[in-house]
Amino acid sequence: MIPSGNNAIASVAPTLVVLAAGMGSRFGSLKQVAGLGPAGETVLEYSVYDAIRAGFSKVVFVIRKDFETLFRENVGAKFEKRIDTAYAFQDLTDLPEPFRTPAGRTKPWGTAHAVLAARTQVKAPFAVINADDFYGADSFVQLAHFLKAVPLGGTTPAEFCMVAYELGRTLSVNGTVSRGICRVGADGTLLSITEREKIRAGAAGPEAQGENRWEPLDPTTPVSMNMMGFTPALFAMLAERFRVFLAARGTEMSSECYLPESITHIIGKGLANVRVLRTSGDWMGITYANDKADFSQRISEKIRLGEYPAPLWI
Repeated sequence: MIPSGNNAIASVAPTLVVLAAGMGSRFGSLKQVAGLGPAGETVLEYSVYDAIRAGFSKVVFVIRKDFETLFRENVGAKFEKRIDTAYAFQDLTDLPEPFRTPAGRTKPWGTAHAVLAARTQVKAPFAVINADDFYGADSFVQLAHFLKAVPLGGTTPAEFCMVAYELGRTLSVNGTVSRGICRVGADGTLLSITEREKIRAGAAGPEAQGENRWEPLDPTTPVSMNMMGFTPALFAMLAERFRVFLAARGTEMSSECYLPESITHIIGKGLANVRVLRTSGDWMGITYANDKADFSQRISEKIRLGEYPAPLWI
């Protein structure tokens, strides 16, 4: 629960930060820009549509500078007349002193660094999502409600949130997935996120590969799909966490500073409370090629039920 006090309650509409820097090497050929809706809509378009109708007033796309023109023309242009649209750039050289990018490194620094890249474009409470995930309308409504209630002056500790999905509703029938397993306290706040790899939809429900067998998992287990809500206070916390990461692993060629791990660290230091927002809505993603047909079928059903117009942009 957001604490009461003398701080004024936020009256500004929240901002949506979309992590899309990973699209660079695959632009134009794979899932992020694949037309999967009846009029060729991408997964990302449904997310922005849901954000707009939930009350978000600005979207910030975190991309790489080397494909800015392509992104603006093929993606950003669809939104610029519908919502305040801005761009931030995840740059390998965007490091605090005295750190330097190792010679030869080409891999991005991870999702925590990607969120930091948006720091100059975000002045209001904001949500973070992946560019290639479908989160559903209910999740954006819950996020907007939470973020609009955050005191403008901030709180100590900071008040953040995360949308949690039921594990059994996030699997692919076409192969294994990795998921952030959430540990939630009795008061409904997040305690930690632990990445679990090689989870599949078994005959009796979700199961994860262990050392010698497949271990059954509770299908109602809450998982993080990188959909979170923050205030701008997060940026100073992430910056400090990123410094610690660089000191320990900054010379490695493929190390990444991940957002879920950083949030777990921030919680452990007592800097923030993260409210877990539960949704029974649908998450959909394109992990495997055959997932595309499943997405198209499921979005068509949502259109039939009146949840989305077709075409999406009227």
